[in-house]
Amino acid sequence: MISKQKITWCPGCGNFPILNSVNQVFSEMIKEGVKKENLVLVSGIGCHGKIVDYIDLNSFYALHGRGIPVLTGIKLANDKLIPIGFFGDGDAYAEGLCHLVHAAKRNSNITVLVHNNSVFALTTGQVTPTSAKGQRDHTTPFGNPEEPLNMASLMLEANATFVARTYAGNPEHMKKTIKEAIKHKGFSFVEILQPCVTYHNTFAEYSAKTYEMKGIDEGKAKETGNAQKSGISGAPKSKDFERIPIGIFRRQAKPVYEDVVNELVKKS
Repeated sequence: MISKQKITWCPGCGNFPILNSVNQVFSEMIKEGVKKENLVLVSGIGCHGKIVDYIDLNSFYALHGRGIPVLTGIKLANDKLIPIGFFGDGDAYAEGLCHLVHAAKRNSNITVLVHNNSVFALTTGQVTPTSAKGQRDHTTPFGNPEEPLNMASLMLEANATFVARTYAGNPEHMKKTIKEAIKHKGFSFVEILQPCVTYHNTFAEYSAKTYEMKGIDEGKAKETGNAQKSGISGAPKSKDFERIPIGIFRRQAKPVYEDVVNELVKKS
C-alpha cells in the first residue's frame, strides 16, 4: 500500500511508525474484503498531511482546519465509502476545533486520527493548543502561559462514541487501536502521541510514562471513569504528570448522523 512518492519527513520522525501501522491496517482490511476504492483518506495541512502521498489510496488535501467537514461530506455523499482523516494537533485543535466538536456531537460515521506532537512542526515549532504550560518555543520564548487542552476529555464531553489514545512509539498498540476505530460505526477519535524529533522530541518521556490500560470493560465503562482516566492530551515537560494512559476510553453504539439524515430525507 506504500506509494512510490519520496518520503521527506525528518529522519526518526514519529510519523514513520504511524505510516507503517496504517499501511498494515489498510492491507489487512483489503484482505478481509474491503474494496480498495472505498477507502478514502483526507489530510489537513502540516507534516502529518504528507502521509496521504505515501499511501496508495484515494485521498484529498483539505484546507487548514477544514478536513473534518470534508470527511462528513464524503460519507453523506456515498455511504459505501470509508473516510479516514489524518490531522495535526494544530490543524484539528486550533483552526479545526469547532468542526471536531460538532462532528463528535452529531456522531458522523468517520474516523479522525490526530498526530499530536504539541508543536506546529511544519512551521518550525510554535506552540499549539496541547503544548504544556511553560513550554518554550518560537512564539513563547519565556514559556507558554496557557494550560493545554485535554482533548480526550473534551471528546468525551462532546459525546463522541469512540475515544482513544495511542502512542507512535508503541506500534502494535497503535495498529490495534486504529483498526478498532475504523471498524466502529460512528464518530471515532484517536489521539496519537507523535513526537517531533526536530522541535519537540518526547520519545523518551512518552516511552517512560505511557501505559496500556488494563481490566477496563471498554464497552460499558462509565463516562465519569473515562474522563478521570483520560489523563493529559499533550506532551508536557513538567513533572506534574507521572503516567499517561493509552487505550480506548469509550466505545458506544448510537445512531449515526448519516443514517438519521437519510431517514429524514426519505420522510420528506
